[in-house]
Amino acid sequence: MAKRDFYEVLGLAKDASDDDIKKAYRKLAMKYHPDRNPDSKAAEEKFKEAKEAYEMLSDPQKRDAYDRYGHAGVDPNMGGAGGFSGGFADTFGDIFGDIFGGGGGGRGRGGPQVYRGADLRYNLEITLEQAANGFDTTIRVPSWDNCETCHGSGAKPGTSPTTCPTCAGHGQVRMQQGFFSIQQTCPKCHGSGKVIPDPCPTCSGAGRIKRNKTLEVKIPAGIDDGMRIRSSGNGEPGMNGGPPGDLYVEIHIKPHPVFQREGDDLHCEMPISYAAAALGGEIEVPTLGGKVSFTVPEGTQSGKVFRLRGKGIKGVRSGLAGDLFCHVVVETPVRLTDKQKELLREFDRSMTEGGSRHSPQSKSWKDKVKEFFE
Repeated sequence: MAKRDFYEVLGLAKDASDDDIKKAYRKLAMKYHPDRNPDSKAAEEKFKEAKEAYEMLSDPQKRDAYDRYGHAGVDPNMGGAGGFSGGFADTFGDIFGDIFGGGGGGRGRGGPQVYRGADLRYNLEITLEQAANGFDTTIRVPSWDNCETCHGSGAKPGTSPTTCPTCAGHGQVRMQQGFFSIQQTCPKCHGSGKVIPDPCPTCSGAGRIKRNKTLEVKIPAGIDDGMRIRSSGNGEPGMNGGPPGDLYVEIHIKPHPVFQREGDDLHCEMPISYAAAALGGEIEVPTLGGKVSFTVPEGTQSGKVFRLRGKGIKGVRSGLAGDLFCHVVVETPVRLTDKQKELLREFDRSMTEGGSRHSPQSKSWKDKVKEFFE
């Protein structure tokens, strides 16, 4: 029977990405796994077929050769029928390693398991002014250095690590159950392939000690609350030669006594007196860049919002400045003297002489209430 096209086996187009290939393979492997189909020879064959297709298409060089010349380009005879060189037990070991093992790491054939280091998060609290203008700062984060006593070996000076007797230095062990074989990380050496009979007294066999290191961080202008800055390779170190993780600096902006931020816009309350609201005039408005003069029109009502264009924060992505919205609050005077109270009563009496023309909102509200009750 002619061998099926590898892309057809995985149900993919020829322009499929590496991630698409891996996902398709995992789906088929789980579907046709012999543990789920113990008495199905057809499922076993489909499992092998999917495994071979994945091995060829996941390797860039093999995939290129296959795309150019088809099955002839990858020499189907070099590893036995179907490209399997280690028998059916090896097939199960590899599939369990690919799907269930690793935790972000990987391994070379016959080598110890390697793991990528964990990512770290650092919470940095800054002011609104610092977020708007950007700045450079330094932070101290936990780090690991090679132990100076054992020079990173983990063994007491004068001794050395030995090959793990359980996995023979491979970092992986196989569990055989009848005709199935499951491969997993060695429980004795935890994937390193080495054991330390006499650990270093300084690092307790870890080969490294924890210290703090100082990093310079550039905070860009316009950064917002909750945004993160990634520092590649400054997370925890990997195991067994694995790559280090990353450090994420998460920004938290302190509450501001004057401004509230919404995206790149700023909002603030602008208290003004009765006289200023009624007569209008020029007042000073605070901005992050300093005070600016602003003219309040005559007859301004409480709750009126004035927009000052370009007085917000310049966006970290757009580079365009937001606006400042000033919310007018007409203040009611307190702790009045007797003279001031009498002046206000006289003023109020004079307001009734003009009917509703001095208080249009009050007249409108009274009319609405009257219509409601009628």
